[in-house]
Amino acid sequence: MKAIVRERYGSADVLHLRDVELPRVGDEEVLVRIRAAGLDRGAWHIMAGLPYLLRSAGYGLRRPKIAGLGSELAGVVEAVGAKVTGLEPGEAVFGTCSASFAEYASTEPDKLARMPANLSFEQAAAVPVSAVTALQALRDHGRVHAGQYVLVIGASGGVGTFAVQIAKALGANVTGVSSTKKLDLVRSLGADHVIDYTQADIAGGGRRYDVVLDVGGNRPLSQLRRMLTGDGTLVIVGGEGGGRWTGGIHRQLGTIAVSPFVRQRLGTFIAKPNSADLDALRALIEAGSVTPAIDRVVALDQAPDAIRDLVGGQVRGKIVIAT
Repeated sequence: MKAIVRERYGSADVLHLRDVELPRVGDEEVLVRIRAAGLDRGAWHIMAGLPYLLRSAGYGLRRPKIAGLGSELAGVVEAVGAKVTGLEPGEAVFGTCSASFAEYASTEPDKLARMPANLSFEQAAAVPVSAVTALQALRDHGRVHAGQYVLVIGASGGVGTFAVQIAKALGANVTGVSSTKKLDLVRSLGADHVIDYTQADIAGGGRRYDVVLDVGGNRPLSQLRRMLTGDGTLVIVGGEGGGRWTGGIHRQLGTIAVSPFVRQRLGTFIAKPNSADLDALRALIEAGSVTPAIDRVVALDQAPDAIRDLVGGQVRGKIVIAT
């Protein structure tokens, strides 16, 4: 099969399209013929090996343990292991794996779910990591409910575009923050209000929010807290900036240190894709409450350029790689 692989950490220049052997499928695994793969920010971090702290989390200290790249997939079950139940060859599925920028991938059945009936493979591939992250951030950590005011910082990105829609589906009044050229996208997703961070201080308007979701940002914790109500909730998802060793983790550490001493709930988390949440998202998608925002679909050999555009802030929603 064809796959995007690399032998070392680095920029997108380390990626190459190669012919490799098909993955072996264990008794408790599923082989999926991938039709499309989503590109999320995590792929860049894993490709670059940055921050260095990430390498100690099992990705390989000096060089990548896994040559492939990519986490999100949509495709058709090709084969199932002897101990796998509930999935059959020929079923259309979406979910996650450890190397989705390829024509085939093996993964665990609890990382897959039946694909939404109203989505194409390309649309479904944009969902598994980004939408599950948004769902867990708002539903589980933000505890968003009807009537609340929610601020989504990074509303035009992969997680943010889903967060705006999920917060609306939960009954919230949503304000989305993005750059000028992406405001129309955020409005189209159903945001009640938008803020152009290049033209306005998002913390200077005096408005306070019940929940602030900061996706991949770098704003100081003190500034984020000023935008919360007295008992509001802050959820930080990822982060950029900081040093090459720990990246933006200082903000996450700050929330953990400060939260026990204030009324506001300050938290962070690492999303855990799973079949149950994929099923919950399928219900929202089939009901018309959530629709993936696709910037464009590219071929497998264009994955390096797609990652360059993602890092350069040129993407609205998600890029999807057709395999």
